Amino acid sequence: MKAIVILLSSILLSGAAAAQGAGVGNGAILGKVEKEAGQLPLNHIQLIGSHNSYKQAIDPALFQMLKQTSGVLAYGLEYSHVSIIEQLNRGLANLEIDIYADAKGGKYAHPKGLDWVKNQAGEYDPEKQMMEPGFKIFHVQEIDFRSHYLTLKHCLRDLRKWSEEHPDHNPVFITMNAKDDEIRKEGFTIPEKFTAEVLDELDRVILYELGQENLIVPDQVRGSYGTLEHAVLKQNWPKLSEAKGKFILILDETDAKRNAYIQGHPSLKGRVLFANAEPGTPEAAIVIMNDPNKDQAKIQELVKKGYIIRTRADADTKQARKNDRSQFEAACESGAQIITTDYYQKSTHFVSDYQVSFDGNQYFRLNPLLTK
Repeated sequence: MKAIVILLSSILLSGAAAAQGAGVGNGAILGKVEKEAGQLPLNHIQLIGSHNSYKQAIDPALFQMLKQTSGVLAYGLEYSHVSIIEQLNRGLANLEIDIYADAKGGKYAHPKGLDWVKNQAGEYDPEKQMMEPGFKIFHVQEIDFRSHYLTLKHCLRDLRKWSEEHPDHNPVFITMNAKDDEIRKEGFTIPEKFTAEVLDELDRVILYELGQENLIVPDQVRGSYGTLEHAVLKQNWPKLSEAKGKFILILDETDAKRNAYIQGHPSLKGRVLFANAEPGTPEAAIVIMNDPNKDQAKIQELVKKGYIIRTRADADTKQARKNDRSQFEAACESGAQIITTDYYQKSTHFVSDYQVSFDGNQYFRLNPLLTK
């Protein structure tokens, strides 16, 4: 059995080698093994994706100012990513996107950080996308605002185009943070709150831009079961063969925002995103647990029950600066299906050998905890 699992895993996840001719690392499953692996449920995989996938480096002059005024904060923000499409082509299968509501447009069109270092706003947003109404993408208002995509709709359109060009791609998870935290300092814009109505609009935008046919949503997983959690505990996730070419979105929020998203939608009926719901509740299916060192036993327990777990290999550049892979190794051993990192490639900001991948420089494999 172990030899079969290794064979399945090596072919299923050999995106870079198997799909090199197609020019995409996130490749299809092949041949006879495709049929066998394709019958496994979606939660039987383990993948690596990026954290804050949209993030470009902070404006250099602004970063130097941050280092002088808040060194710890600056060092934690000293990372960036290649474009989201390049990440997908490399085989990464999880994206993380931070969104801010901007109903009227223009709220974040001129980050104050540009003024603080006497920079010009023109190079930041020459097409004036930030003036458009709708959800915006960036990390922290005024200081960490440079993004491969400024608006959610443009990001989703490119994701749909990429998916249509690679219809057999491995399922791609997208976690979303609905950001409305206030920074109570002079000059910092106060974000709009994510109310139930704003979250309804988020669902509408995702459906319109990505298309229902390209998504796996809670209703599909719940099926005829009484609750979403009951379906998950009964292993009612779609098969891998059914998940090819699809996106699965997760609202990475708790408390008020999570409650607002669930309100009126028990078991997430009619919703587009899965919620980071607590195990034992009707909406529980995908759970965010970011410390695999502390929570390894709990993660393993939940994975074996049928939940999908998202965890992290590193955070705030700490592991990369120390070249410390212990958290990544703990994440792999935990069986968490989704492992995020800032370092699928070595840092381009400081010297470090830290880099995250599975054996063979792969980012997608069968879950060793569930396929032994």
